[in-house]
Amino acid sequence: MELRQLQYAIQIAIERNFSRAAEKLHIAQPSLSQQLSKLEKEIGVLLFQRSTNSVELTHAGSLFVEKSQKILDMVEQLKKEMEDISQMKKGRLVVGSMPITGSTILPFVVPVFQTAYPDIEITLVEETSSNLETLTMNGQTDISLLSLPLREDSLVYETLLEEEIVLAVPPTHPLAASKEPIRIEQLEKEAFIALKKGQGFRKLTLDLCQKAGITPNIVFESSNMETVQSLVAAGMGIGFVPFLISKRSFSELSPIHLTLEGRPTRTLVIAYRKGRYISKAAEAFVSTMKEVMRTIG
Repeated sequence: MELRQLQYAIQIAIERNFSRAAEKLHIAQPSLSQQLSKLEKEIGVLLFQRSTNSVELTHAGSLFVEKSQKILDMVEQLKKEMEDISQMKKGRLVVGSMPITGSTILPFVVPVFQTAYPDIEITLVEETSSNLETLTMNGQTDISLLSLPLREDSLVYETLLEEEIVLAVPPTHPLAASKEPIRIEQLEKEAFIALKKGQGFRKLTLDLCQKAGITPNIVFESSNMETVQSLVAAGMGIGFVPFLISKRSFSELSPIHLTLEGRPTRTLVIAYRKGRYISKAAEAFVSTMKEVMRTIG
């Protein structure tokens, strides 16, 4: 049994299709099929049920893929430990991020880090917060930018930043000229624009409204916070926005940003799996991020 065969089985399980898996693995489909057949013959069990239209994991296949992910993760951790022992002249760091957070923070952090550590290869993984927690738990990222609360108990974290949440309204909105903080209760009859389900900031929007005793009337959804801002600016509704996003000038069409009563915040954290080896590169990246945050937060 070879490590590459474990990776092949994992990719087939992800894609549920031999052609797509072969493409992602950069090998020919016949070679992939041969390697899988060789593996199944060696271990004496069928890992996948093949049919004309589908490829499904067997019970044994599910167990095999789960254990294979853990084995490959342990191998990757071992490599990182050895890189650290050899002064880590070269290395690879996989950083997970929510799209909103990544677009506002990482452009400041990555150039600073790469200037200090030019031989460390950084791979960025952008996902919704729920998917990102799963990837981090499975060891598919070394560290991830997330916001509290975390649903996965196997993750530990370091606090990065307390970021204020502000209200975005169209320039023509009656509240646009307000000099006083806005009470969320005032927004009960407003049309809301929010992020799609699965993104942490959408849950934060719902939680803030629920705490204020209102149910937001969500009329538009987007997977992109900049789209939310543009729709607000165009007069389609209002929305909550992270402070760092509100400071960016991304188009000529911009909403008005107002302070909310009580100045609610979200807590941004650097998360990783409990017990996972944290490389010197990861430690340096976290340190760099904290330093940069002091200047732009």
